[in-house]
Amino acid sequence: MVHLYNRKQTLEKLPAASIDAKDISVILNAKDYLQQLLTLIDNAQSRIYITVLYLEDDEAGRLVVKHLTEAKERVPSLDIKVFVDFHRARRGLIGQKDSEGNAAFYREIDEKYPDFIQFYGVAVKQKELFGVLHLKGIVIDDTLAYTGASINNIYLHYGERYRYDRYCLLDNKALADSFVEYLQHALIPSEGVHLLGRHPLNLDNKFKKQVARQHKQLCKRKYHLAGCNKDDAITITPLIGLGKRNNQLNKVIHEQMLQTQKSLVLYTPYFNLPSVLKRDISKLLRKGINIEIVVGDKRASDFFIPEDQEFSKIGLVPYLYETSLRQFVKRHQPSIDSGLLTVRLWQHDANSFHLKGMQVDKRYHLLTGNNLNPRAWRLDIENGLMIDDKNQQLSEMFDNEHQKIIEHTSVIKSWQEIDALEDYPPLVKKWLGRLRKTNLDMLFKQYM
Repeated sequence: MVHLYNRKQTLEKLPAASIDAKDISVILNAKDYLQQLLTLIDNAQSRIYITVLYLEDDEAGRLVVKHLTEAKERVPSLDIKVFVDFHRARRGLIGQKDSEGNAAFYREIDEKYPDFIQFYGVAVKQKELFGVLHLKGIVIDDTLAYTGASINNIYLHYGERYRYDRYCLLDNKALADSFVEYLQHALIPSEGVHLLGRHPLNLDNKFKKQVARQHKQLCKRKYHLAGCNKDDAITITPLIGLGKRNNQLNKVIHEQMLQTQKSLVLYTPYFNLPSVLKRDISKLLRKGINIEIVVGDKRASDFFIPEDQEFSKIGLVPYLYETSLRQFVKRHQPSIDSGLLTVRLWQHDANSFHLKGMQVDKRYHLLTGNNLNPRAWRLDIENGLMIDDKNQQLSEMFDNEHQKIIEHTSVIKSWQEIDALEDYPPLVKKWLGRLRKTNLDMLFKQYM
């Protein structure tokens, strides 16, 4: 009993913000989220701090930037800062060679509107493969817009296709201040952070050493809040984590899962759970806890390449995830048969699935950009918000969101329903066979 009590205290001893139910809203689709975002920008009076993996040089990205520059023209004192991953900003999309990436777009904006917007590139590691800025959160005045979505056409459904995510607005000054304080004190003065709207940066040995020093510092930085009475009806704890050791976000996810008394819901776009979470699920099922997992079908992965398009090795990723899912379902088939475990696959036309998060006993709700995979667990810098809804005032809102999420899902009844190696296209079978022979498939899953 003592061990469980200590475990439970991990979340309780962290600072949190108290919030009223009326100040939390969930948006159910990307188009509505875009409109809400633009409205918030248009009405901004003091600050706009945008943190995303990337802000793309496409129609949606340019639309957001247009609204930012117009907001600055209306309110010259408006403080506008955009934080993106350094490496991702300096390359094109997968398959695009000889591209300056979005950094060229940021320079264009800075030349046209000097000092209107500061575009910061954050280098978490020396190479993108080994870690990226995966923090989420857009602060506009005292509102925090939290979503796993980046800013481009597909994330914001600016066109025919969309990438489905979660979108939440929280009106809370303390929470907004904590996000801004972290960006101002942990990132802006840091050695591995570069103004991308200015001159291109040389990736020399000096910069690599700066990034290495910064990584050690970022592993220690946390969100700061004055704190509140933890007995308040609804509290929100901002969480952050980087690296394997002392990772605050990972620790809370793991421990809150083990605290589940009745039901657990997990959302993940790619079925590639860290080993510790797989073990947690097994423990909960043995205790008779109901678990629902919503995961994207391989065709709903942003890495999926249709058979009528030219294949590249990055297209192996969805198939690797599917093989992991098949093994997991096979192992837990008795729990599926008994009704304890429900696995849902999401697919809707040619759209993709990018949802992440967790719900424990309809009381704890985790909003996060963490993909719940080994890469998020060890390499990328991630954050999240743990909502403690003691009296379940938010249950109806989150139930409505869940029903919307599962609208385009199918329930897996048997592991045999999931495609196996022999069902895959010839090129996929060929390369997966080669990866397995050399055990490179395991390495692949650690970095994708």
